[in-house]
Amino acid sequence: MTAREIVLALPSRLKADEAEGKNGTFHFQLEGENGGDFTVKVADGVCTVEEGLNGEADCVISALASDFEDAEEGRVNKQMAVMMGKIRISNLGAMLKFMGMFSDLEAA
Repeated sequence: MTAREIVLALPSRLKADEAEGKNGTFHFQLEGENGGDFTVKVADGVCTVEEGLNGEADCVISALASDFEDAEEGRVNKQMAVMMGKIRISNLGAMLKFMGMFSDLEAA
């Protein structure tokens, strides 16, 4: 899957029971071919994805599209990708909460 497809598919990976009562806005800035800018919002158990950066983000995730794809598809460890600076996250606490609301791509 491309980085764009992975982000656009996030609503289908939402674990509604984990997302219930949680809200957040996340900006994905994925550079390169198959990337783009996306706004992912989670509100009361519903996830929406819009193209472009809209509103104020609780967390900004930026990476090369290819590095994001590698992390999401399990070719590299997500935590290692962050520690090595391949994926940059503006708010680690918000990102950890966000990750807990979604099933991994492998498990989807």
